[in-house]
Amino acid sequence: MMPNILIGVDMGSSSLKALALEAGSGRAVALSRMPLPHDRLSGGGCEVGAAAIRAALTHVLRDVAHQLGPRAAEVRAMACTGHGAGLYALDANNELVGGRAVASTDQRADARARALSASHGGRLFADVGCRPWPGQPTVITAELLGADAVQRGELRRLLFAKDYLGFLLTGEIATDASDASTAGLVSLATGGWSQVAFDASGLQDLGAHNFGPILPSGTVIGKLRPFEAALCGLPAGIPVAMGAIDLLASMTAICAEGRGRAVQVFGTWCVNAVIGPVIEPKPDVASIVNFGRTHERLYMENSPSSMANIAWLAGVLALPDARAVVDLAMTVPLGANGLRFVPFINGGGGVTAGFVGLKSHHTRSDMARAVVDAVAALHARQTARLAAGGLSVSASTVLGGGASDARLVRLLAAFLGRPVERCADDETGARGAALYAAMSQGLDDAGQGSALLAPCEVIEPDARDARAHADFNADFNELIDSMSPVFTQLAGGAQ
Repeated sequence: MMPNILIGVDMGSSSLKALALEAGSGRAVALSRMPLPHDRLSGGGCEVGAAAIRAALTHVLRDVAHQLGPRAAEVRAMACTGHGAGLYALDANNELVGGRAVASTDQRADARARALSASHGGRLFADVGCRPWPGQPTVITAELLGADAVQRGELRRLLFAKDYLGFLLTGEIATDASDASTAGLVSLATGGWSQVAFDASGLQDLGAHNFGPILPSGTVIGKLRPFEAALCGLPAGIPVAMGAIDLLASMTAICAEGRGRAVQVFGTWCVNAVIGPVIEPKPDVASIVNFGRTHERLYMENSPSSMANIAWLAGVLALPDARAVVDLAMTVPLGANGLRFVPFINGGGGVTAGFVGLKSHHTRSDMARAVVDAVAALHARQTARLAAGGLSVSASTVLGGGASDARLVRLLAAFLGRPVERCADDETGARGAALYAAMSQGLDDAGQGSALLAPCEVIEPDARDARAHADFNADFNELIDSMSPVFTQLAGGAQ
């Protein structure tokens, strides 16, 4: 019998997951996840150890193999996805430099990114589709390892999260356009590595040789090594395919492009995106990604400021999880009795988080409501910016961990003033990776790929509160705009 099980591996900002699907039916036959412990360091640092990544990868794959039992012999292919940017730097021994990776939410290079944006931002946006930001691999490298890290041999290769997993599994180094372009390292015009970005990085001797070749998603990059196979209990030699950045993998899992849908991702990052035609002059959005298509681009508004805020408050208030924060929030009305929250707990571009209008009568419930309101309102604000750039966002699907809570999705729908679709399956990234594995085996061409798509449902806004939500939206946008001078002053003081 032809093997028909596909495995997708997703390395997110807080956990690592593996999902096994039947190619013919799309039925999930095994799922495993393991938290990735990140160390929060002074100055906004956020790192995870190589040993923790290795342990998580081995655990989830071994667990999947255990769940499959004898059916592990039916695994036909696998692929990986993961969060973008951050720093996965290999030394001369092909080990992570310092034994650690740096998360994309790391803010230690914030001042460097702002200075680089001031000097090179316009030219970089024209060439690679984004301006410098703290979580970019080259910006982090220059800040933490020094401008001569490549020249002195401390840094040999730069990888992305999914590609580091692929390297562990196969020993091969490669990447795809979506990750490289999201990191601001690919020319929009050519689809190849950008010399403009290399020159602007300030890293001496940085070049294409420090990265793997850019391959199309769904291309086999190598086979599962015997050593890795023995660790996780899967057969050696399983083809491992090139994936894509987790956003694109998730969009693939719901056929966002084919169905003409934008997405809002309630994850650690606030991500709002849509695939559209090449537009000139370029729309004024946060990021334009060349993901390997000649006539299409991925357009994004994003910042490290979605569920991270709610997770932070859960920790501060000693609540068990994000759902408990939403439970508390929903005990008070929209607007939190006049309390507002600026939802940039992970910073970025000089912005910071904080409560505005806090008074002695405000309670824990008001604080929770202010944070929840702000997270949903920021997604609506960024979606509106995409629309202002001439992009179609009238139909959208909500993804990410926050999408599992219908109350959050309904709140966003109210701020948008229209129904939205939600995919409550938090494994869309891993599902998308499994789809890339399917592509590598020609299963999508055989019409079997559609069975792997994630189910979605429509969430309607509460029409009775339309005016109140519109008013809140306007007030929130005015608050964020008026806070710009404060952010500038605080950022200047931080230097």
